[in-house]
Amino acid sequence: MPRSISLRAIVVAGKDQVACSLGEEAAILHISNGIYYGLDPVGARIWNLLQQPRSVENIRGTLVAEYEVEPDRCEADLLGLLEKLQNEGLIEVRDATEA
Repeated sequence: MPRSISLRAIVVAGKDQVACSLGEEAAILHISNGIYYGLDPVGARIWNLLQQPRSVENIRGTLVAEYEVEPDRCEADLLGLLEKLQNEGLIEVRDATEA
């Protein structure tokens, strides 16, 4: 069962995938199930940030600094995307103490 994702959680791209950029967007292939996933430019930026383990709070801060978005809206959208990526097995979620 997937973990609940909090701002303190550490997230990182999973190892069972390959990804490439398509202009400002990104495509991800989940190797185990053979399914491709596409990300819009903001999703691609998040995916880029996920290449190194970092806290959700750190990602939110980066996005708020780079885009014109309210922190609460950014947090809600970010958590929604991370939960989808987690449910598809594309990211790993760790407690801050596991980092």
